Amino acid sequence: MLKSGVYLGKRYEIIERIGSGGMADVYKGMDHKLNRYVAIKVLKSDYRTDGVFVSKFVSEARAAAGLMDPNVVNVYDVGQDRGLYFMVMELVEGITLKDYIEKKGRLSAKETISIAIQMAAGMEAAHSHHIIHRDIKPQNIIISKNGKVKVTDFGIARATTSANTISSNVMGSVHYTSPEQARGGVTDAKSDIYSAGITMYEMVTGHVPFDGDSTVSIAIKQLQEEIVPPSEEVDIPYSLEQIILKCTQKSPDRRYHNAQELMLDLKRSLVDPEGDFVRIDGMPMDTSATVMVTEDELARIKNSSYDDEYDDDYDDDEYDEYDDDGYDDEYEDDEYDDDYDDDGAQDEDVNPRMAKVMKILMIVVAVIIAFIAIFLIGKAAGVFKFGPGTAITDTKSEKVEVPNVVGMDEDEAIKALNKAGLGYKITARKESDKYEKGEVMQQSPVGGKKAKKNSQIELVISSGKKAEEVSVPDVTGKSESDAQKILEDAGFVVKSEATYSDDVDEGDVISTDPVAGTKLKEGDTVTMKVSMGAEKAEVPSLTGKSESEAQSLLAQAGLEVGNVTSKYSDSVAEGCIISQGIKAGKKVSKGTSVDYVVSQGPQIKMVTVPRLLGKDGDEAAVALQNAGLNVGSVSYEGDDVVPVGKVKRQSIAQGTQVEEGATIDYVISTGSDAPDTDDDTESQSE
Repeated sequence: MLKSGVYLGKRYEIIERIGSGGMADVYKGMDHKLNRYVAIKVLKSDYRTDGVFVSKFVSEARAAAGLMDPNVVNVYDVGQDRGLYFMVMELVEGITLKDYIEKKGRLSAKETISIAIQMAAGMEAAHSHHIIHRDIKPQNIIISKNGKVKVTDFGIARATTSANTISSNVMGSVHYTSPEQARGGVTDAKSDIYSAGITMYEMVTGHVPFDGDSTVSIAIKQLQEEIVPPSEEVDIPYSLEQIILKCTQKSPDRRYHNAQELMLDLKRSLVDPEGDFVRIDGMPMDTSATVMVTEDELARIKNSSYDDEYDDDYDDDEYDEYDDDGYDDEYEDDEYDDDYDDDGAQDEDVNPRMAKVMKILMIVVAVIIAFIAIFLIGKAAGVFKFGPGTAITDTKSEKVEVPNVVGMDEDEAIKALNKAGLGYKITARKESDKYEKGEVMQQSPVGGKKAKKNSQIELVISSGKKAEEVSVPDVTGKSESDAQKILEDAGFVVKSEATYSDDVDEGDVISTDPVAGTKLKEGDTVTMKVSMGAEKAEVPSLTGKSESEAQSLLAQAGLEVGNVTSKYSDSVAEGCIISQGIKAGKKVSKGTSVDYVVSQGPQIKMVTVPRLLGKDGDEAAVALQNAGLNVGSVSYEGDDVVPVGKVKRQSIAQGTQVEEGATIDYVISTGSDAPDTDDDTESQSE
């Protein structure tokens, strides 16, 4: 899984994962070139080395890239970056039709028709670009929050310049697969129409018409069993039922010829729900068109790959915000009733339900008579024979001459086989000195032989001449683009893996796997390890932390303690961090040194004690105040020298440095305390 913040193609930023499928993860991303949100589908790592899956992923992108239609999830870009294959698509917020059906149980007739019209419009857009989706199903239909229906996931789509495509090894989800697709035969736009019919059946009933314990059993039911009309279990307008039944005919010739015809009937059904305007062509008289399952076909079905693992690349969680009521409100039953006009209304004297029953009975009777006639004619001609087995088989199937396609390129060979009414299966791709890459070198049966119509011709395709061994060039230290060119010029397929490096600059090659000098064949894969620069670490917030806490946080982040300084601070406690040299949250290389400043607490101001001696009391007090000091204790005592009222002594000597605001005591003289001279003389004489 990719982390948020990763860039692909130096343009698309990964924001978050919104879904996951069997082969790919889907991320919400930002296209920084066009400043828009996008969905980015990234092939999972398990499949990046598998050429088949990579080719399938790329083919999906190529098939859908040319479609720009309101009813198709548009593909904007496809690319490869550091070994990651990705596709950039329109970001659609909504819910899959499958989830919507599961939430509601089954849909109303009008809602079914509205969704089907938009689904058919998306199909028509693809078909007009010669693209057959081949996996139409509710899981691949998205309903946006504004009610817009979009077809998505062209994972097994195939672009073609002809009207038909044929393939035996690629199939959609078996519940929705057309009979011809299940058989491995010709698939065209009518195959998508069949799948659309199954999807509509599920919308009106809440379930698929065919189910079973295995994909094989379901595929056989698609081939052999007729669909039970939806009216047998739900109340459904006659015209809508006929549209569904026409879409799901076993024979492609009896279905709608194109999606445009389907849309026209769907729109008409909105206006005339009980109208008898849907025409299903009669069963073709060519019995070869109704061939049942043979043993060979059964084996091919068992070996076919159903692409269920590629389903649902959009996670359900993305659509939890979708409001069901917001969609239902567009299609109230009252609105549906209003679509009837006077001209299209039933005669009031006739019971509409009874009329519908009569129409159905008449159709059933006509079908039974037709089958009886065909059976009697076929039996008389010896066409039908019955024996052990599970189905009636055509023992005299039409055979056609196999064209010789050896030496043709693959596309020419396929066209030639299709023209002859045959399918194909590529059994191997082998080296050849005789045939160019892509040419058919073997076929079975060989040209000129007879084979059953619609059977498969096995082909072996040349992969070109045996590759010569080449030494892997030394590209270490070169830029990724230069190194890739050197390796590709040498004949190698190049992949890239990104990793951190303390020694190699970002974007340069660290090493290759295999290492330089190794002998490889042309076309082999060489993986480059490309430097992402030194591993990044996020700088923690140190402000307000103690110095020991700061050191611990830096160590945990893989960073070093840088230059530590200190200064006084009136707001930050002593011993705590005032500021840091690198802003918190910034991504830097691991091992980077981070400077910080430690608080010494509030700064202490020192002042000089003034001279107080000889000053009177008031002068001394003023001197202390001017010096930023406080007057302490003032006392008085006699002195024979210092005049009365003058300071004779101070507690701290003048010139001493003390803290601002300190207290200074001083003593004021009261004068001499000695006796008078006359008194002394008298005392001596006595």
